[in-house]
Amino acid sequence: MAIEIEDKFDVPADYGIPGLTDLPGVSEVTGPKAHRLVALYFDTADLRLAARGITLRRRRGGADPGWHLKLPKAKGVRQEITHPLTRSTKMVPPELANLVLAYTRGAPLAPVAELDTRREVSTPVNGAGVRLAEIADDRVKGTVFGAHPHVERWREVEAELVEGDEKLLKKIGKRLVKAGAVPAESASKLSRLLGAVGPVPETPHARTKPGSAGGAVVDYLSSQVGVLLSQDPRVRRAEEDAVHQMRVAARRLRSALKSFKSIVEGTENLQDELKWLGQILGEARDLEVIRERFGGRLDSLDGDLIVGPVRARLSSDLLDEEHEAYDRIRETLSGERYFALLDALDDLIGTPVLTKAAGKPGEILHAVAAKSWRRVTRAYDTAQAIDDPAEREQAMHDVRKAAKRARYTAEALGMDKPAKQAEAVQEVLGTHLDGVIAQGRLAAEAETARRAGEDTFTYGVLTGLERAEAERAYEEFPRIWAETTQAMRTLL
Repeated sequence: MAIEIEDKFDVPADYGIPGLTDLPGVSEVTGPKAHRLVALYFDTADLRLAARGITLRRRRGGADPGWHLKLPKAKGVRQEITHPLTRSTKMVPPELANLVLAYTRGAPLAPVAELDTRREVSTPVNGAGVRLAEIADDRVKGTVFGAHPHVERWREVEAELVEGDEKLLKKIGKRLVKAGAVPAESASKLSRLLGAVGPVPETPHARTKPGSAGGAVVDYLSSQVGVLLSQDPRVRRAEEDAVHQMRVAARRLRSALKSFKSIVEGTENLQDELKWLGQILGEARDLEVIRERFGGRLDSLDGDLIVGPVRARLSSDLLDEEHEAYDRIRETLSGERYFALLDALDDLIGTPVLTKAAGKPGEILHAVAAKSWRRVTRAYDTAQAIDDPAEREQAMHDVRKAAKRARYTAEALGMDKPAKQAEAVQEVLGTHLDGVIAQGRLAAEAETARRAGEDTFTYGVLTGLERAEAERAYEEFPRIWAETTQAMRTLL
């Protein structure tokens, strides 16, 4: 996967590329080198990819022929996933088709447009001959397929970083603008072409009163749906931290729907489905965390404390389980229940069921943050009233979950200080819980090792470390709780 950092400009037919050799770090500009690029674009019949700013194409010509999938990441930065050119011009490679399932939801992909581009590329280089950027001067012929094909012609310039920095890209952009270029109105050639035929579908988003409580809640929900969708392709590729980010987005959405039920109602079933998705993602995430945890523990031990194939059991064996969990995730993310959940999230953002309170000023939502924290204190009081230590410890897990919800609620409202206070409670209780879970996993692995006739000494050492950390967190909690409750009285 590559990350593109580029700026696009619209230019008139008689535009002249300005000189760039006097820019900082640029020794010369090589080229221009001519290419012909023919790109066939695929989408669903109702342009579901275009609606999300996604392009999927099969391109011939140039330095990188093949299939290209471009996914939105942030303003001016896109993820590009490539695949070798295939013989078929009508069938998308399954690997790429699977990566956009969260957007197509099973609808077939077919060619919707073609771009035939005559490109001249100029390359600013430094004194060592390192390519700093590429300036692509494109003369484009675009065709939209259909019963009555539509043809458009235009010229545009793209400035893309290669080995240079973003300061250079900014200076190049200013130079191009000074010569008569204007920032492109369309994010891509495809969106420009499709827009010439008719309105390109947009991501659903309800119209709410500016500054209202409903507007604040819907905007937050929309942002988290965006995070969830953006992580979907990364989860399918098992990229680092992706399953964690997607799981957190699902949790934040569920928490917000619970906390803001006085603003958006009728979401109980959606909350259940988000919980289900979080559980599916959680299996792989928990294995990933505990495998890395044990690896770090073993790395910190003296070599003479590591006896037998303990590293293999706590690494490769867990990794095998993790891979199996990812297989189950991919199966889930390709199923109708998941697609139905995504449809429900679209409906939530596009046509939410808002209450009368949604029209009130957004400041009323601060009371929700205070209510969320009161829920934490009630859970704590309930736990402390339990005499049995084991039952009390179990009840403290409810305190942790309530603190997490209070944190998410405060974050949704932009209340950073209350969010950090709630996070402090969540983290110290989470550290204790992680240690308890790790001890349980070590006991199970030690029993497996014992049955295989292996020495279990190291499992005992690791268990001692986990027990000590869990106990430290539990002993630290009263201080954290006292400091947090005092701070919350002031903040809320």
